[in-house]
Amino acid sequence: MSKKILVVDDEQSISTLLKYNLEQAGFSVTTAMDGEEGLYSCINEEPDLLVLDLMLPKMDGIEVCKQLRQRKIMVPILMLTAKDDEFDKVLGLELGADDYMTKPFSPREVVARIKAILRRTQSHQMETDYKETVESEQVMIGDLKVLPEHYEAYYGKERLDLTPKEFELLVYLAKHKGRVLTRDQLLSAVWNYDFAGDTRIVDVHISHLREKIERNTKKPLYIKTIRGLGYKLEEPKMNE
Repeated sequence: MSKKILVVDDEQSISTLLKYNLEQAGFSVTTAMDGEEGLYSCINEEPDLLVLDLMLPKMDGIEVCKQLRQRKIMVPILMLTAKDDEFDKVLGLELGADDYMTKPFSPREVVARIKAILRRTQSHQMETDYKETVESEQVMIGDLKVLPEHYEAYYGKERLDLTPKEFELLVYLAKHKGRVLTRDQLLSAVWNYDFAGDTRIVDVHISHLREKIERNTKKPLYIKTIRGLGYKLEEPKMNE
């Protein structure tokens, strides 16, 4: 059975272009022209992936994303934006979008991104790897406690409010504590991209993780930037 894709975009030409190319790639595609219709369709049709424009009539893409996540509807979301506005991109990722693309875009790249996202979501291999490699149910790093199988993380006694992607990234960093991980490694492991993706997605999520676990994001104790290489999660040195 072909995977169902819901495209929510108020530009008819873009909807038509995406629908044609996705159907040529073997997907089943439905479309919606505004945010309210998109939200209703996503709730009732349960697509395998949502392609969501940022600027929509009646309800914008950010609000659609927010309402879906509040309802615990974790459909993968590829967000589209015609605005070269970093705030919008960051906010969309923070609210749980899996990826974003800026218009104009190549239909072939959209198809490739969607396939990559779906490979990640339909495969439980990552979860299996976590269970096989994490020796105990919890990982302790300083005041940080990560419980991969329970989908929970704590800083001290406070439970961390993490998006799905932030949690997956934190688990992967914790599983490789003390190791330097490149942006491409993190992109491949957490987002399962098998092509040259936008590694800035990693930077955005690292930034948001730091805001939630670091006392001073300018002098992080847990997630260190290794200049020219990537990041590593390590035991905090309190005298730094």
